[in-house]
Amino acid sequence: MSENYKEAFEKTRLAGTIAAGALDEVAKIAIPGLRTDKIDKLCYEFLGDHGAYSAPLFYRGFPKSCCTSTNHVVCHGIPSDKILKDGDIVNVDVTAFKDGWHGDTSRTFEIGEVSVKAKKLVRTTYEAMMKAIKIVKEDIHLGDIGSAIQKHVEAEGFSVVQDFCGHGIGQLFHKEPNVLHYGQKGTGEKIKAGMIFTIEPMINLGKYETKTLNDGWTAVTKDKSLSAQFEHTIGVTKDGCEIFTLSGN
Repeated sequence: MSENYKEAFEKTRLAGTIAAGALDEVAKIAIPGLRTDKIDKLCYEFLGDHGAYSAPLFYRGFPKSCCTSTNHVVCHGIPSDKILKDGDIVNVDVTAFKDGWHGDTSRTFEIGEVSVKAKKLVRTTYEAMMKAIKIVKEDIHLGDIGSAIQKHVEAEGFSVVQDFCGHGIGQLFHKEPNVLHYGQKGTGEKIKAGMIFTIEPMINLGKYETKTLNDGWTAVTKDKSLSAQFEHTIGVTKDGCEIFTLSGN
């Protein structure tokens, strides 16, 4: 590995491992009856116990340490006294800030017994993210990532949210490039070894349109259909990529 991005990879790996560890802890308590603010408290304390800080907390005024996006909430759901019920799905999005670097990851959890459609949506979303990650290496186009996700998702009868995207990350929480989850192969800039960014498809059971609620954060599906998301932070190498936010379980 080139020395000029070795440190960036090491620091991002450390932050990413902590963020993934927080989600591993969430997985242990994700059952019916759980309040979403309990998830927030767990993530805040887990990051602090590991010498990290929650990047979302107070970011542009966001009031909590993680995002909890339930059912038709696409992203940026704010933890509250909301109680998760049997059959719900909830995406938990955590970003650890450690030693000046960020690690950003999310998973959608199934609460109790969820419907067959919800299960398929969650599985397809995860598969789409991993299919995209598998093709990442130096000199592919950003559009190749979006194309891989869109093809897989639409073949399963779902739609890709277009209002939000993945992003470059490192010492800054959000930076270039924007990583769209839809698009055409061979379009967009070529990616280079050393780049670090997120791939985080948001996939809807119904149509792709979203709207943001009056709190200025919570994005929901316009048609109130279910939405799922998964996210990894990855670093590009000459012949592939490294996932910095893998589960330790």
